[in-house]
Amino acid sequence: MAEKKLNLTLKIWRQAGPNFVGNFAEYKLAVSPDSSILEMLDDLNNDLENKNLEPVAFESDCREGICGTCGLVINGQPHGPIPKIATCQLHMRHFNDGDTIWIEPFRAKAFPIIKDLMVDRSAFDRIQETGGFISVNTGSVPDGNAIPISKDIASEAMDSATCIGCGACVAACKNASAMLFVSAKVSQFALLPQGQPERYQRVQAMVKKMDELGFGSCSNTYACEAECPKGISVKNIARMNRDYFMAKVKTENVES
Repeated sequence: MAEKKLNLTLKIWRQAGPNFVGNFAEYKLAVSPDSSILEMLDDLNNDLENKNLEPVAFESDCREGICGTCGLVINGQPHGPIPKIATCQLHMRHFNDGDTIWIEPFRAKAFPIIKDLMVDRSAFDRIQETGGFISVNTGSVPDGNAIPISKDIASEAMDSATCIGCGACVAACKNASAMLFVSAKVSQFALLPQGQPERYQRVQAMVKKMDELGFGSCSNTYACEAECPKGISVKNIARMNRDYFMAKVKTENVES
């Protein structure tokens, strides 16, 4: 028995490059309900190439929801309508035969479009470079129990560290804020003893770089948490704000 396929109308953002004007192009495609949305785009590109047409440019790597490169806005939602999954984990069975699906890139000043559905998210890398690390002497692997850490603190730090840097928080925010991403990267070290020596220097450096790169201010709508594929909590933003305030107080005390 032949597999029943979904007949879909795709409205996909096409843009030849950062200096070109983009628009939505329409495609008709029959696809397996078991395909992921990225596999569906692969099928579309195969059809386009067979017709000697330009394939749709999009990003992906692991296709397992852990690398963060696959982010797309699907029907107006970053990563699509299913909560707490990355784009690559969204399957076509969540759509109906005859549906029209709108697919576009993440929109933000700090995420300029490279081509079609690809955006430049290197701004996140530059924020990480300013403080998303700890400075320690390298050597042999230390004993895992050398520094006792309570289970609650370790779990909370690990929850923050699950951020995959996909940028959905930025795409979901009406101000294109990166506060959830930055606060997660600040928190994963601020909660642990290894991150204490540079704690206040780190938060100032990362927030400063975030502002320099053109990300907006926090809108306090919690849209970032709602659209995050890893469910990163906005509690991290509150923690980062407290650390930032304390960093300013400590700096003023030293200067005075």
